[in-house]
Amino acid sequence: MSDVVERFMRYVQVDSQSDPDNEAQTPSTPTQHKMAEVMGEELRSIGCVDVKADEHAYVTGTLPASKGAEDAPALMLCAHLDTAKDAPASGVKPHIVHYEGGPLVAGIVDDQLVQTTPDQVPDLAKFQGQDIVCSDGSTLLSADDKAGVAEICALLARLVANPELAHPTIKVAFVPDEEIGHGAELLDLDALGAKWGYTVDGEALGEFNYECFSASEATVTFKGVVVHPGSAKNIMVNAITLASEFQQMVPAAERPEHTEGREGYYHPTDISGTPDEVKLCYILRDFDAADFDEREATLRRIAAFQNARYGEGTVTVEVRQQYRNMAEKFGPADQLLIDYAVEANREVGIEPVLVPARGGTDGAQLTFRGLPCPNIATGGYNAHSVREFVPVRSLELTVDLLERLVAKFAAVRADGTVATPTAGVADGE
Repeated sequence: MSDVVERFMRYVQVDSQSDPDNEAQTPSTPTQHKMAEVMGEELRSIGCVDVKADEHAYVTGTLPASKGAEDAPALMLCAHLDTAKDAPASGVKPHIVHYEGGPLVAGIVDDQLVQTTPDQVPDLAKFQGQDIVCSDGSTLLSADDKAGVAEICALLARLVANPELAHPTIKVAFVPDEEIGHGAELLDLDALGAKWGYTVDGEALGEFNYECFSASEATVTFKGVVVHPGSAKNIMVNAITLASEFQQMVPAAERPEHTEGREGYYHPTDISGTPDEVKLCYILRDFDAADFDEREATLRRIAAFQNARYGEGTVTVEVRQQYRNMAEKFGPADQLLIDYAVEANREVGIEPVLVPARGGTDGAQLTFRGLPCPNIATGGYNAHSVREFVPVRSLELTVDLLERLVAKFAAVRADGTVATPTAGVADGE
């Protein structure tokens, strides 16, 4: 078993699911502290210095630069420690399936096969004859994002074991609560001291994201007028009816189930209440800044229409911004982040695909905080599902890709120019 696979199989067995109902506390679950402690010890055992696992379960550490690259700007590699709440994630039992085609069976739960078919994931055809890591079908595999954690650690171990491999100072950051929108929020960037970074938190091998949705959350509140239903004519205003009318006026073709690629959406995520008051929550997503602003304006226009009909103050809309499209903050000086990632993919035999991420990453938040940070794929599929899987070869190739990538930054000057051709890259000179 290769180093990255052994690490991955161990890490996924440490519970670290985040809790969206406890957003006031970071981390949102005590199990993330346990994962942070494990990863702090992992970084120390690898040979990193200045390792810290803090009170909020942020883990940071430094791998000093290789000889001759001491003056290159520090590069951050980041992954998140938590796993999603969308499926069970406690007691993960990873195992390796040798895939020979047809459905990929993770396990049997309640006498039912938990499987992924080639129709569901056409990329399965690429993995025929390969080993694939799955859960037993009762939980997430937690490849999102423990695959990224394992790949970063395997890279660091390789660099320590092979000091001839060129690399700048590498700043490692493992962060909690990414799945509930906090992620790198409390990461101390001044103390970290990196000029650029990458998150390792993507999906299919080769996908590269330097663009993502802009995102906000809207809470629409409906105030009803409640009287006895026996004498309600021309008096009652039922908040449940108001919420239903509101949703019917939101563009139906712009729901997640009807959109793809660069198309944004309105997504109702939660509704609760009584005839007296209802709260209806949406998440709004779009890539284009003007189109994104228009989504918020659309909800407000619908509210204004209902208020004109039922009385001012009947419907209110509160919007909370979550993150912005990181492409808005990438300038000419950051182009090397994109170019180097594309080159590194090709050097290990992967054809890169620049994909606008239909979601958010820690990189979006970090980019807007001043640390440009696109996103590298981990090789995983079916994230947030008990059918989640990651091919063994994809884990291994990602470590190779990261090795090539960090070598390129060893020759970069503080001003972003390249001093000399990169050197010391194993198996490719």
